[in-house]
Amino acid sequence: MTRDDHATAAASYSSFRGLLQIPAGVLIVLAALANWEVGPFRNAWAFPVALALLCIASLPIYRHYQEHYGRIEASTRQQLRTVAAIAIAIVVVVAGSLLLRSRASWSLDLPVNPIAITFAVVMLVSHLLGAGLRRHHVVIWGALLVAGALPVWDGEDPSNVGLLLAGVAVTLSGIFDHRELVRTFGRADALGA
Repeated sequence: MTRDDHATAAASYSSFRGLLQIPAGVLIVLAALANWEVGPFRNAWAFPVALALLCIASLPIYRHYQEHYGRIEASTRQQLRTVAAIAIAIVVVVAGSLLLRSRASWSLDLPVNPIAITFAVVMLVSHLLGAGLRRHHVVIWGALLVAGALPVWDGEDPSNVGLLLAGVAVTLSGIFDHRELVRTFGRADALGA
C-alpha cells in the first residue's frame, strides 16, 4: 500500500463508521416528532432527554470502533475542513429551504420539500468531496432528492416530513457505510480484536 492508499483508507475509515450515524438518524426523526409535538414530545423536556440518551447510546458504538478498528487522528486541516463543511451545509439547508418554500415575495415558493432536497444535496456533495461517493450514497440520497423534488408538497409546510425522511436516510446510509467499512477492513473479530 502506498502512502496515498493509506491516506485514502484513513479518510474512508473515519467516514464509514456508519453505526454512529444510526443515533444521529434517530435524533433527526425525533426532532420531527418534537416539532409535531407527538406523544412525550408535547413536553419541553422530552427532546433534551432523548438527545442525552442518544449520546449515551453512541458511546458503546464509538468504543467498539476504537477497540476493533483503532483510531485515526484527523489533522488540524482536516478538522477545519469538516467544521467549514458543516457550517456551509447548515447555510445551504436553511437558505435553500427559504428560497424554495418561503411565503416571502423573493422566494420561488415551489411545491417541493426543501428540507429533503437540500439535505440530500448536502450529503451527496459531502460524500463526493470526502471519502468518495459510493453506490449506496447515490441510491439513498438520490431517492431523498427525488422524493423531495416531486411536485406533490402543496399545502402545509412539509419540513417535518423532510426531517423524517432525512433521518431514515441517515440511518440507512449509516448501515451501508458500516458494511463498506467491514468490507474494506474486514470483520472486527477477524482482526484479532
